[in-house]
Amino acid sequence: MPTDRERRELLAECRVTRFRASGPGGQHRNKTETAVRLQHLPTGIMVTCSDTRSQHRNQVLALERLWRRLLARAHRRKPRTKTRVPAAVRARDLAAKRLQAEKKARRRRPAVED
Repeated sequence: MPTDRERRELLAECRVTRFRASGPGGQHRNKTETAVRLQHLPTGIMVTCSDTRSQHRNQVLALERLWRRLLARAHRRKPRTKTRVPAAVRARDLAAKRLQAEKKARRRRPAVED
């Protein structure tokens, strides 16, 4: 999770929009703008949160979600190291190939001998 300083820096890079969220909560939920939408301006990533009744808590949760998305976006998978096919596996594959060829050869018409 981001520290307070990182949270402030991240918030400075975002456009914050507050809006009314739908869902359970009755009149209070319908009247107050507790949902938060964050748009990270450098990347364009958009995150919304309307989990709680508190606008501040929703903003904190949205920042954490955005933080996780940015970390996931920055993560690069290591390229796979190619390995050789073991000799035993190659032998097994060739044996299976040979059996398949024999099976198909038996389906052919017998050769006519003169």
